[in-house]
Amino acid sequence: MHTVPLTTPDLLRGALDVERTEHGLLPHRLPARARAQCADPQLAQAESQPSGVRLAFRTRATAVELDTLPTKRLYTGAPPRPDGVYDLLVDGVPHGRATADGGHTLTVDLGTGTTEHRPGTPVTLRFTGLPGREKDVEIWLPHNETTELVALRADAPVAAVPDRGREVWLHHGSSISHGSDAASPTATWPARAALRAGVELVNLGLGGSALLDPFTARAMRDTPADLISVKIGINLVNADLMRLRAFGPAVHGFLDTIREGHPETPLLVISPLYCPLHEDTPGPAAFDLSALAEGRLGFRATGDPAEVPAGKLTLKVIRAELSRIVGERAADDPHLRHLDGLELYGPADHAELPLPDGLHPDAATHLRIGDRFAELALAPGGLLARTA
Repeated sequence: MHTVPLTTPDLLRGALDVERTEHGLLPHRLPARARAQCADPQLAQAESQPSGVRLAFRTRATAVELDTLPTKRLYTGAPPRPDGVYDLLVDGVPHGRATADGGHTLTVDLGTGTTEHRPGTPVTLRFTGLPGREKDVEIWLPHNETTELVALRADAPVAAVPDRGREVWLHHGSSISHGSDAASPTATWPARAALRAGVELVNLGLGGSALLDPFTARAMRDTPADLISVKIGINLVNADLMRLRAFGPAVHGFLDTIREGHPETPLLVISPLYCPLHEDTPGPAAFDLSALAEGRLGFRATGDPAEVPAGKLTLKVIRAELSRIVGERAADDPHLRHLDGLELYGPADHAELPLPDGLHPDAATHLRIGDRFAELALAPGGLLARTA
């Protein structure tokens, strides 16, 4: 087996930064400067989970080995979460799947808010039976497990994948964009859409952390991209982060910052998907401890609808505001578009495919959303198509 240096240029795609650890390399989806500006453990966990991050190389190898050190999350009282999945693609087609059953363990007690970290050891994943011809190979890392890369080996030399001329799609959103309960890293809705459309994904979907943070906007400003989308709303409601007075200027500031680095790049603002929990009821959202007692995760809204006239945010309020803001800005920005999230997942979809925990779509719903986004936004003539 040939050892492949993990620092090979262009080997790692979809990450904005890489941290050297005692074991190897830890991909990050926010740069160090952004991470230094927020001490929120939720954000630290989310951005270190490599949703959309993949190893990409060209080789004749028929066998590939990857040593990784994942961090598993467990919730006290809830069933164990499935091990994170590694998807291997050959020339863009699924060709293998593996899981790593070892690594570190992070146990979270939702009742007390405490965590316990137990160290583990690296795990070796082996993919065999690859075609012996020259080919592009991608290994998509688990979207929901912090993953340190320790070593990569192949039974033939490995080279960087040449530039295929694909457009780079930069996307930011909440845990739904992060991947929530998708079946695998290539089955999150952004990955599904990107693979269908043939674009290169940089996924800044950050679970619980799509909060119009200025450092995220600056990271997007400074990241090369041909297409950009931002999905805004659900985290602002379930975190009860701001009122209507602050929301509009925050959206403008976020978009202004992106435009500093991408003045003419197609930019799509996506409003929230349908979620009965917060359509008319403000946040904050809270864990449903009665559901936890039954061995499942669930959420409930704790806000008071009577406070909406005073400025509390709901999903309906945010949809109306985003439509208004984008409409006004588009008069001076012909490359700015709006997509109502209900076109991706609306009441009829919820009747067929309800949100299992009240907030997050299941695996089948991720595929549906991804297919719809590919058609509405990424297809020729779609919302992210370039205008003259």
